[in-house]
Amino acid sequence: MSVQVMAPSSAAGSVTVAIHPLVIMNISEHWTRVRSQDKVQNPKVLGALIGTQKGRNLEIFNSFELQCDVGNDHDVIINREYYTTKEEQFKMVFKDLDFLGWYTTGDLAGTVDDMKVHRQVCEINESPIMMKLSPEVRTNELPISVFESVIDLVDGEACMQFVELKYTIATEEAERIGVDHIARLTSSGTSEQSSVAEQLSVQHSAVKMLHTRVRLILDYVQAVQAGELPRNHAILREINSLCHRLPAIDTAFFKEDFFTQCNDIMLMSYLASMTKGCDIMNTFIAKLNALFDRHGMGRRMRGLFY
Repeated sequence: MSVQVMAPSSAAGSVTVAIHPLVIMNISEHWTRVRSQDKVQNPKVLGALIGTQKGRNLEIFNSFELQCDVGNDHDVIINREYYTTKEEQFKMVFKDLDFLGWYTTGDLAGTVDDMKVHRQVCEINESPIMMKLSPEVRTNELPISVFESVIDLVDGEACMQFVELKYTIATEEAERIGVDHIARLTSSGTSEQSSVAEQLSVQHSAVKMLHTRVRLILDYVQAVQAGELPRNHAILREINSLCHRLPAIDTAFFKEDFFTQCNDIMLMSYLASMTKGCDIMNTFIAKLNALFDRHGMGRRMRGLFY
């Protein structure tokens, strides 16, 4: 007897979900890496989603992989010890982010296997969400679907079912820069001029011009105070009016937001450097292993002749 895991289309979700591009890139990288390493055509990967929840609004900021074991019935079993370790590590860096659900890959609709994993996740979070990415789908829209679980009566029995949720894409400045620099890579392997780089160049020129004009006003005021130039009340009134129109940024809210943005960008740069270092180290180890294997084969061949 087939088990119905999808709720009727008339069922409506109870929460709204906003997904950051970093989560989509993490899932895509996870799937691509497993496919390349294990030589599997369409692998199935699992991971955890972390973010914030304010009322019925969920915002997914980041994700991390989950280790799974295969049971006797070929069921996927989440390694709870590994999850606990990873959650503690993320909490040390991202104290405001909580576990909100899990992700996987495959068909965009929920399946019986997904429901089995979802029941395990419910032991960690009583109302988690599930995000599915289908890398094989070729559409103009993002091949992503998001679900939450509800308890409904099916044939007189309580049954857990998936309800599809609507989602939006939320981005911050640092994420827009990273996504743009990734998207500008062409199929030929060459990089085009980044639109973000052009925009930042224009902003740099504007800030440089503003600095020059502010410096000119400052030099004029200092010259008037020193008696080197005559006092022109019309110009001084315009300078005073201009100063009062400038936004006040010397506030606690601005400093907190400014330092948060700086820390996020520095952390992303640090993680990029670590990733590059790990890639160089892996390449070096692979070449070293190939070299030692070649020498070992030569010694074994010589031993056959003696």
